[in-house]
Amino acid sequence: MRKTRVSQDKSLEKAVSDILQSRARSRIYLYLLRKNGAKTEQIIKGTRLHPSTVRETLSKMYDQGLIYRKKMKNDSIGKNPYNYHAIPPMRLLKGYASEIEDRLNKLANLAFSAEDRKNHRPIRIKIYEGADHQ
Repeated sequence: MRKTRVSQDKSLEKAVSDILQSRARSRIYLYLLRKNGAKTEQIIKGTRLHPSTVRETLSKMYDQGLIYRKKMKNDSIGKNPYNYHAIPPMRLLKGYASEIEDRLNKLANLAFSAEDRKNHRPIRIKIYEGADHQ
């Protein structure tokens, strides 16, 4: 059973890595989802990534809107640390679907003349939440 869980984790990490285009981003995103948020030091230990890789990747992911952070109150002297959280998976998927739509529409436009493009409806990818949609 342990082997099945490990293979599921690896396939999930691979899928997220394909979306985020980085193994480090994938590991950090999944860690934050599983832990429902964490500080930088916890992420470093939990992902086993190099500290500078984690700090740089967190900064980039924050700038790209893949994660958000909340300032924590610190009773000791020094900076107040951030607690990082992953965006919801559905939001991640919708952003990825939008990128794919743009690429597919650019490719489709190559197949149409200028006149045909006026009548062409853009490609849309629908993502439904829940299992009730067909």
